[in-house]
Amino acid sequence: MITSTKNQQIKEIQQLQKKAKARLQQRVFVVEGPKMVWEAPRDWLIKIYVSESLLLQEEVQQGLRQRDCPYEAVSDAVFKAASDTQTPQGIMALVRMPSYSLADCLNAEHPHLLVLENIQDPGNLGTMLRTGEGAGIDGVIITRNSADPFHPKTLRSTMGSVYRVPVFVSEDLNEDIQKLKSHGISLYAAHLKGRASYGEPDYTKGTAFLIGNEGNGLTEETASLADCLIRIPMEGSVESLNAAIAAALLMYEVHRQRH
Repeated sequence: MITSTKNQQIKEIQQLQKKAKARLQQRVFVVEGPKMVWEAPRDWLIKIYVSESLLLQEEVQQGLRQRDCPYEAVSDAVFKAASDTQTPQGIMALVRMPSYSLADCLNAEHPHLLVLENIQDPGNLGTMLRTGEGAGIDGVIITRNSADPFHPKTLRSTMGSVYRVPVFVSEDLNEDIQKLKSHGISLYAAHLKGRASYGEPDYTKGTAFLIGNEGNGLTEETASLADCLIRIPMEGSVESLNAAIAAALLMYEVHRQRH
């Protein structure tokens, strides 16, 4: 059992929790809580850590046997020090980071995609992945300077969708948007200058939505690449919606049209 915060494994977990650079260099991230640990694909799992009190539960021992993954017991105090949450759930795991290409987002006959430019809030990004899975998207494309898909807050917000929705990090958004167009995908930009209501276009063919930064929206350059600027009707004095809420409305309109 690990009983010291000076243990090298605990130090490594703390580094991976706090630093995106460490996660990227090692291609490893940390997930916390039973749902995130048990849903992780077995070939992604590296090692599981369980608090001494949680390890007493038979269902946890049974889960560990079923996963057949190396695990380590950790004292409750040390587990709390390693956790990224105020109220740790007693189980966490080191997980291999997947590597996706643009092609991984284009496997469907009529791809349904989100293209995110400079999204800053990890919670928003995680919510979009979770909502996107529910709406049936085939992948998410994000710019390099967007929030980290493997940030602890992003992971918690995905509720496991990070394991199932491909996330491609674009180094050149302009170039990748042109590739989407050449693949027959129509691009729609959620924009305050949009004249078409978001429910008007036909989304039954290849569709991608461009969603911009929470405070500034899409850059003019990226918005100009869209085939159509669309708007979400607003009542009262509201100018715009939270980025994740806007994305949810658009993705579920695609789901409605296709089903």
